[in-house]
Amino acid sequence: MPEILLRPTVDGDVDACTAIYRHHVLHGTASFELEPPDPAEMARRRADVLAKGLPYLAAVRGGRVVGYAYANHFRPRPAYRYTVEDSIYVDDSERGRGVGRLLLAELVSRSEAAGARQMLAVIGDSANRASIGLHRALGFDDCGLLRSVGHKFGQWRDVVMMQRLLGPGDAAAPTDTA
Repeated sequence: MPEILLRPTVDGDVDACTAIYRHHVLHGTASFELEPPDPAEMARRRADVLAKGLPYLAAVRGGRVVGYAYANHFRPRPAYRYTVEDSIYVDDSERGRGVGRLLLAELVSRSEAAGARQMLAVIGDSANRASIGLHRALGFDDCGLLRSVGHKFGQWRDVVMMQRLLGPGDAAAPTDTA
């Protein structure tokens, strides 16, 4: 099996990312979206992340995008500018093969390089053991459980909150304090 190549996404990856995300929206609880966005909306979202200088990565195997990940600001207010939230989606055919781990590790590294000090995981569904385990394995700590805040597939769904320090975290002030 060919190795995984991690790289920044390019415009031509939008259709593959849209297809991967569509599967998760329609068949999973990692995302609480109920209707999958079209490629134009996915391209808009990607452009928003890149405009902020944040990473949007693709995992490619044999020339095919098999996963993607990005970091975006946790909230839009300026005080949150050092805190990012990760999002990772892997093609269903690649689940359990380490693609998510590679993407998250690279996302952490590139988010640190972009100046982020905290990374949050806002994990849809407390039954999402794979994502919770992945984040724990890469140094994220549990920091909260929001019970029954989403309703999807006829059931209430929890959100698991996890957090990881990036770089010096809160041990030093940022250089561009406001």
